[in-house]
Amino acid sequence: MGADQVRDTHVDVLIVGAGISGIGMACHLAMACPGKTVALLERRKAIGGTWDLFRYPGVRSDSDMFSFGYQFRPWHELKVLADGPSIRSYVEDTARAYGVDRKIHFGVRITDARWSSIVNDWTVTAVDEDSALTHRYSCHFLVSCTGYFDHERGYLPDYPGLERYQGQFIHPQHWPDDLDYRGKRVVVIGSGATAVTLVPALAGETAHITMLQRSPSYILSLPSHDKISAALRHVLPARLVYGMARKRNIALQRLIFKAAKRWPDRVRSVLLWAARRKLGSEVALSHFSPAYRPWEQRLCAVPDGDLFLAIRDGKASIVTDTIDTFTEHGIQLASGEQLDADIVISATGFQLLALGGMELSVDGEPRALNDLLTYKGVLLQDTPNLAVIFGYTNASWTLKVDLAASYVCRLLNYMDNHRLSAITPRAPAGERGDETILASLSSGYVQRGNARMPRQGRHLPWRVTHNYEQDRRMLLRQPIEDPALECVMQAEGSATPHAGKELRNAG
Repeated sequence: MGADQVRDTHVDVLIVGAGISGIGMACHLAMACPGKTVALLERRKAIGGTWDLFRYPGVRSDSDMFSFGYQFRPWHELKVLADGPSIRSYVEDTARAYGVDRKIHFGVRITDARWSSIVNDWTVTAVDEDSALTHRYSCHFLVSCTGYFDHERGYLPDYPGLERYQGQFIHPQHWPDDLDYRGKRVVVIGSGATAVTLVPALAGETAHITMLQRSPSYILSLPSHDKISAALRHVLPARLVYGMARKRNIALQRLIFKAAKRWPDRVRSVLLWAARRKLGSEVALSHFSPAYRPWEQRLCAVPDGDLFLAIRDGKASIVTDTIDTFTEHGIQLASGEQLDADIVISATGFQLLALGGMELSVDGEPRALNDLLTYKGVLLQDTPNLAVIFGYTNASWTLKVDLAASYVCRLLNYMDNHRLSAITPRAPAGERGDETILASLSSGYVQRGNARMPRQGRHLPWRVTHNYEQDRRMLLRQPIEDPALECVMQAEGSATPHAGKELRNAG
């Protein structure tokens, strides 16, 4: 490729992804490392990541917004489970407030990232998807904020007879803008967060909607608005009220999770009792009674029990069965029952994809994620100056993003203060186990993507704790200095690597 087809950019810190994790990371850098030059690379053409991708009716958070919002910019509404557009606006507003929106390069697809120990820099190659222009980005520190699922394609089972079906077949990850479901018979396949969101959102306008699940999930009803905070706002400053709501909800999340692990049978009984109260006596509780224990998979949250009420009132129904085959007019179940459908929605989850598909190499040697451990759940074994930001699977995603981003900022300032050009985590021999960093969940997407994810170690700091209290201590309070971190000093007489420097050479 000719030089006139390549554009080069250098920054101190390069962030991959402009979703809720990438924007959060960039804002932390703006506050804690204001002297660093920063750029964000985003394959989509808008801020938001997941919240820009998913546009199906009713899309919303499955965590309460007081804990899902950033620690440094609290959620300032009374809505507990916010809709997708509100979350997208919140992330966009946060980016503007911290000047991060001006640092984003949109519409670029990253192919690979290569570390050179000669210059102690990463070189990232990306392609502009509109112009096909190749970009080379170099940086001293690379941060991946792409989450862990594939934005290009959702998971679709190999449905027998699907080619015979004459109705509309849709995956929620690619929702058609012009889909008309009014007065139609709709079947939603799945029992996870997407399915339990879609069914009540569509129920009011469809002729009938059926949720078809192979196995149940635990579903927890939450209030749609925070009445406690609404009352407190009349007597206390708003910032104090929302700060209190955040602390309260984080504590409640942790309490429920710990109780589920310690007393699974009692928590199961409480969840089923709450479901029965909303459903009434006519609907079989077996549709909401999973075989697994609470929190072996994520709990599905619904606002004001909307799914339960739609089923109780006859606007929706739920069927627990397996698919024998698709027919011309719907789905034939293993039990022999036929579900006729004008529209079938396969809310069957997503495919795991770490680093957004980016290939890594260090001094010409490939780095395969499934061969590596994570250090404190943030850095990658044997890979210099690279952080990978994953949120929690057992609590609000952003709680961990805030902690990990704060740790990266501490690490960068430590490197500057000690004149270090590279830091590489080195795990002791025999540390690696067989579990992945998502081993705490038994969900189908975790099992399918097991071979693509980083591994767990046997001991800290090589294990991912999914424990907010422990992570706060480890990432915010423990010293950066650690024998497990191999440090490379700057060359004598050199300046802090690339401080305040940004080069652009457009062909």
